[in-house]
Amino acid sequence: MNRKKQRIRLTSAELANLWTQYINDTMSICVIRYFLKTVKDKDTKDILKYSLNLAESHVSQIKTYYKQENYPIPVGFTKDDVNYDAPPLFSDTFVLVYMHIMTLHGLTGYAGAVGTSTREDQVDYFIQCNTDTMKLYKMIIKVMLDKGIITKPPTFHPDEKVDFVKEQRFLNGWFGGKRPLSAIELSGLYYNLQKNIVKIVLEIGFSQVVQSKQIRKYIQRGEKICDKQFNLLASILSESNLPYPQKWDSEVTKSTQSPFSDKLLLFHIVTLISAASGYYGAALAVSQRRDLALKYEKLIIDIMKYAEDGINIMIEQGWFEQPPLAADRNALAEKGAEE
Repeated sequence: MNRKKQRIRLTSAELANLWTQYINDTMSICVIRYFLKTVKDKDTKDILKYSLNLAESHVSQIKTYYKQENYPIPVGFTKDDVNYDAPPLFSDTFVLVYMHIMTLHGLTGYAGAVGTSTREDQVDYFIQCNTDTMKLYKMIIKVMLDKGIITKPPTFHPDEKVDFVKEQRFLNGWFGGKRPLSAIELSGLYYNLQKNIVKIVLEIGFSQVVQSKQIRKYIQRGEKICDKQFNLLASILSESNLPYPQKWDSEVTKSTQSPFSDKLLLFHIVTLISAASGYYGAALAVSQRRDLALKYEKLIIDIMKYAEDGINIMIEQGWFEQPPLAADRNALAEKGAEE
C-alpha cells in the first residue's frame, strides 16, 4: 500500500533560524534599497544589487516555509520603515565598509543555522545561503582592496622553530611581565575593533536623524560606550606596538533627514550590540592571557545592560516583535479548568 510520506515538522531551532533571518533580511532590504538610491560608485552599486537579490530571495523562500508549516508570517520591516527621498547619510566608502561587516555577520549566522538544522531542505537552504554570502564577501573584499580602503590585521614574522609553553606565566597578564599577544588573541581583538567601528559610525549618523528624543539619547549613549570600548581594545594593540583598524567617523554627512523609521534605527543598533556580546564571548574563549579575559568580561557586561535598555524601549513603543514561543502548558491547563 502506498502511503503519502509524512512531512517532517520544523524543529524549534530551524524555526528560530528562519524567523531571525526574515526579520534581519527585511531590515536589510530597506537599508540596501536606500543605499542604492544614494550611492554613486558603480562597484559598490553592483555589490548592493547582488546583496539585495539575495535578501529578497531569502524573504520569499521563508514565506513559503512558513505557509507550509501554517505559521503566521512575521512583520519584520516594510516600505513604511524607509524614506527613499532622504539624502545620503553616509559616504560611498562607509557603505562599502558597512557591507563588509554586515556580510561577516551573515556568514556567522548562516554557519550557525547549518549547524542547528536537521531537516534536509533546511540544511540545503542554509548551505546555499552561506555559499551565496561567501561569494558576496569575496566581491566586497576585492573592491575594498582595489580601492585601498580595507584595513588588514597585522602580520607576524615567522618563528625559527615550533615551540611549546613551558611555564604557567604564559597565562599571566595582571601586573607587568605580559607576554606578546598570540595570533589567536590578536585576531579576536582586531575583528572586534572592526565591528565596533561600524557601530560607532552608525550611532553618529542615526543620532543626527532619529526623531524621538528618548531614542536619540539612547543612541548617543551607545556611541560613548562603543567609543570607550574601541579605545580599550585599541590600547591593548598599542601596548604591543601593533596597529589597529582605521576609524570612519568622518564618513557621516551633515544630513538631518532620516532615511529610516525610528523603529528600524533602534532595532539595528540593538541587534548589532547584542551580536557584539557573542563576538566578545568568542574572543574571550580563546584568550589565554588573564588580563584579556577580564577585559572581555567587563565589555560584555556593559553592552548587555545597554542592549537590554534598548529592548525595553522597543517594548514600550510596541516594536518588539515576539518570536515563536513554546506552548505555555500552565496557562492552557488553567484555561481548560475555567471551561
